[in-house]
Amino acid sequence: MASSHSNNNHNSSPVNNKTKFVVSDLEQQQLSRDPENEEEANKKEEFDYSKRSQWLRAAVLGANDGLVSTAALMMGVGAVREDMKAMVLSGFAGLVAGACSMAIGEFVSVYSQLDIEIAQMKRRQQQEDEKEKKGLPNPLQAAAASAFAFSVGAMVPLLAASFVRDYKLRLGLILGSVSFALILFGCLAATLGKAPPFRSCVRVFLGGWLAMAITFGLTKLIGSSVF
Repeated sequence: MASSHSNNNHNSSPVNNKTKFVVSDLEQQQLSRDPENEEEANKKEEFDYSKRSQWLRAAVLGANDGLVSTAALMMGVGAVREDMKAMVLSGFAGLVAGACSMAIGEFVSVYSQLDIEIAQMKRRQQQEDEKEKKGLPNPLQAAAASAFAFSVGAMVPLLAASFVRDYKLRLGLILGSVSFALILFGCLAATLGKAPPFRSCVRVFLGGWLAMAITFGLTKLIGSSVF
């Protein structure tokens, strides 16, 4: 019995040793490969969100400006005129004029920035100029993003007011839809730029309401005293 027990121990020991060696090899390979895999994964996951800054800035500015300025314009007209036609026409005129103005303004502004940065690169004459050129602002992209975003923002109060004849209900729908859109645009801008969403939403929301309140109040005051 003793010899049988010793034989069993003798026969199982090579297998156990081999298993230990295999496990040890696998653990060593895993330990040696894990840092490299993590570094490669981190490199793949890394993304320079600052590359979005130019067109994202123009788009956020355009959407917010289109939403707030058109809504404020319609609220201002609504402060002295209750009919739907006057509000809708003023909003549509603000949409077209604002989109064109934003596009031209962004194009001229970003082109000026582009000229300055190119001139600075020429003065430096470094070997990294080619890399820097890839990160230069694109005037056409900024202009298109700003005009499109302005139009999208301006459509919110226009659509909210176009089908409601009751004056108070129309104002309420404009305020409600604009408030929702302000929060949505704030969250979208923060998400695209990987920034904190809450502060962005609050900032955009309060700024929009302040602009509408000032426009409505001043127009109401002037309209009631002059006309």
